[in-house]
Amino acid sequence: MSDTSFLVLDAGNSRIKWGVHEAGSWRANGFIATSNAASLGAALAAAPRATSAIASNVAGADVAKALAGLCSKLGIPLRVIRAEATQLGVTNGYKEASQLGSDRWAALIAAHHTGPGHKLVVTAGTALTIDALTGKGEFLGGLIVAGPALMRRALDHGTAALRLAEGSFHDFPGNTPDAITSGSIQACAGAVRRMQEAMTARGMAPDRVILSGGAAGEIAGHLPLRHDIHENLVLDGLALIARAG
Repeated sequence: MSDTSFLVLDAGNSRIKWGVHEAGSWRANGFIATSNAASLGAALAAAPRATSAIASNVAGADVAKALAGLCSKLGIPLRVIRAEATQLGVTNGYKEASQLGSDRWAALIAAHHTGPGHKLVVTAGTALTIDALTGKGEFLGGLIVAGPALMRRALDHGTAALRLAEGSFHDFPGNTPDAITSGSIQACAGAVRRMQEAMTARGMAPDRVILSGGAAGEIAGHLPLRHDIHENLVLDGLALIARAG
């Protein structure tokens, strides 16, 4: 097995996405629920073996322990990344670079390498993150709000009269489930628009959204800019970091 073969792990709030990357391409990938982190080894049983691992983990200490244990059993070293001040052409706009989530950092690196131009890097999952990235690779800052499903659950748990029910999107919803679904989508799209306006006001109008995450399909058609969906944006960024050494 080539020494450029990496097990790449993206441990998020809801899912652990994984892939085996070798010689510039993905040989296998998949995901499991983060709550089932202990079963990750079984999910990887049929995957090609890697010689090292790289991970982003925003899911906490228990998941970190599970990832470390897995790599120990596989006999491969594990590198867990943190956001840096600068890396692979991206400059971190946070005052304390390491305070930026490692998943957002990896996504920014991957997005920067998709092509030129100012961009919004949007990950729609349990949380919705909206990060401003200039064509020169400058991360200006970003927003974090609840993702559409989390917004709906908050209404279900936090109100007496609004119960969670399946709804669909309408510009002018005519019932409560549709109102809740439409409101959550419009709130996410509106947050993206606000960041677009902020970049434009600074003379850095973004020309597209780089979109990823489990809820990407839910909000994609309602965004104020053209979008490119990248299902494995964090994994792609981690692979770039791993290959750079």
